[in-house]
Amino acid sequence: MRPPAFPRANVLVLGPDTIQSLLPSTLISQAEALLDNHRIEDAVDLADQQRKKLQSMVIVDDHEADELRYVYQRIGFQCLIETLFDDAGKHLFSGELDPRVLISYYPDLRGNLFSNADDAEVFAGVAEHMPSEASIDDIIAANLVRNYSPHLSPNTREAPPAVELRGILSMAAKEMLEVYLRKWRKKLSVEGGNSPPKLLAISTAVDTVLAKLYAESDDKANDMRTLLSEPNEISLPEVEPVFRRSRRYQALCELYHQRGEDNKLLEAWSRFADGEWTDQSIQDPASKMFALLTEKRDRALVHQWGIWFATRDPERSLKLLTSLLSGKRKVEEDGILLQHIQETNAEVGARFLEHLVLHRRSMDPKLHQQLAVSYVEQLMACLQDDQTSKLWRAKAASYASSNSDTPFISYFASTTPDSDPKRVRLKAALFLQGSSLYDPATIREKLMSQEKLLKLELAVLAGKLEEHRAALTILVHDMRDATSAEAYCTLGGEVVPAKIAQTLGERYGLQPWAALLLPPTKSRPGASAMQRQRTVDAGLKKSLIRILLEVYMSGGEVTADRTARFLNAQAMNLDVVDVLELIPAHWPLRILSNFLERSFRRTLHVKHEGQILKAISAGQNLTIAERTWLFMREQGADIEEALEDDEDGGADQGAEEAEAEKGVPMSFDEKVLLPVAREGQGREGDVVPIDIGVVEGLSHSAPDSDLDSSLR
Repeated sequence: MRPPAFPRANVLVLGPDTIQSLLPSTLISQAEALLDNHRIEDAVDLADQQRKKLQSMVIVDDHEADELRYVYQRIGFQCLIETLFDDAGKHLFSGELDPRVLISYYPDLRGNLFSNADDAEVFAGVAEHMPSEASIDDIIAANLVRNYSPHLSPNTREAPPAVELRGILSMAAKEMLEVYLRKWRKKLSVEGGNSPPKLLAISTAVDTVLAKLYAESDDKANDMRTLLSEPNEISLPEVEPVFRRSRRYQALCELYHQRGEDNKLLEAWSRFADGEWTDQSIQDPASKMFALLTEKRDRALVHQWGIWFATRDPERSLKLLTSLLSGKRKVEEDGILLQHIQETNAEVGARFLEHLVLHRRSMDPKLHQQLAVSYVEQLMACLQDDQTSKLWRAKAASYASSNSDTPFISYFASTTPDSDPKRVRLKAALFLQGSSLYDPATIREKLMSQEKLLKLELAVLAGKLEEHRAALTILVHDMRDATSAEAYCTLGGEVVPAKIAQTLGERYGLQPWAALLLPPTKSRPGASAMQRQRTVDAGLKKSLIRILLEVYMSGGEVTADRTARFLNAQAMNLDVVDVLELIPAHWPLRILSNFLERSFRRTLHVKHEGQILKAISAGQNLTIAERTWLFMREQGADIEEALEDDEDGGADQGAEEAEAEKGVPMSFDEKVLLPVAREGQGREGDVVPIDIGVVEGLSHSAPDSDLDSSLR
């Protein structure tokens, strides 16, 4: 509360013991005298004259300005007590009364904007004359009692004229407040700049109450749009229930957007999308939600509203939910998200699972198992349709009778009309062949109820379980797909080759599924755990070829021609002896003649080739020995010479003479180091190397020389 400003005396009278002053009649005293006599118009004229005087001055004294504000506020509150609301608002604004003081008389509009603990400056003299009532309604009621009681029966509260008058006065009071707050809002916008806390609190109160007044009036939509389009300090918690109650949904959404309340904005738009709220100004709320979520990329919001989209717009739901997978994420997080989606919409959950496994290349075996089970369930659902089951049965029968060299999966894809069941089967076959992280035994058990129609899938699973004979038996005898059976052996247990998978992927838009069978490249560096070993072990390949040959032969003469072609094609990998053991005795020789001719020719060729290589090697050895003899001779190689007959040889030389008589050469090591005692040099036991030239000369000396005998 601001203390009153006292008048200033220009004339002082000094007495013996007193000081007296001659005070002029002040503006405040004059105005209060007029107001006490209920001369409101005269007080207004007095204040207006003082205002014009101050406006004409270059420098305005603060004391005089405060006096003028004081007078206007006194007049305004006097008008407010007498329910002269238009005049009250005008004079209170001229007195620059804090809007919060006036708002405090409207408890339904004030809400929780401020409490009794908040301060607002009011002149002390003005505060004494403020209405004692708690609200405008009480002021109106008191005025009615003061003017019409007891003239209206039964009382001023229930009498119809009083009720009607009270409604008119209440409307006038709100209109006065609206005008008053508009003026203050314009005043605050002109001052601009960095608002101190006090002005910020005033702006919040002004904008919030204005928004409430606009929301309660049906013809204030343009004013509401103008208010929201300009910078404002509207308190969202205060106006939110008012906007909802008055169905000002567009304004509420705009305010949510301004305050960054994305979750509340999405919730509001979802109500429009579900038909709970209606507003002609809001078109296609789902698109607005999708655009906002795409822009913000908030994981929590995308998670929440992406699942909401799952039951309303699966395509947008998948786009939003798959955007969550960018960056590093834990496998547990993906599993929780998948579970939430599956609980909301099983179809979207299946497609999201495909994205995790096929696009994100998740290595979680649980996800691979779920996807495999999902494909099995889709296959079973497709076969519940009689048309689909008849079509697939007819395709299998026509392929078996055609003796075509085209693999069954290619034949099925090219001859079956494009449909969802067809794509489901192709996806299932490619995934079951491409992934190695699911449990094939469990999946096979689920397929056994449709064993006759799903031979291809069962062959793939048998290969996964390394039951090669069973897989080849299905391909050869049940499906009559010899091409796939032979490719199975070549690829080490794959029913669907990578080239065929790539062709199917390109033709039917199944590249993610086909990529499971293709090796990683620079453009597709995916994880290698889902890739099979590309280099087939030679032993496994021969083993598979032998098994396939046995399967062919188990078909009897029906498969005799195919057996013959297979023998000719795989002759390099088959042993003649093994084949002869397998061939039934009653088979005609013409079936094996080509194979045997080529095998014998190949064996003879290998034998002759070995003989030629042996002769070439022997010639090369002789050439090398001739070239190296002189070199080895120079380096001191062993010398082998036949000994001459010695007539005087004794019995101790009998063995050597016997060898010499037989022409067996004797060996002499030219590198023997002889102990030579040099006179005056060294000591006994020293050794010196013997020059090769000396040895060669000594080798031709007399046999009875000392050196020759020592060499022997």
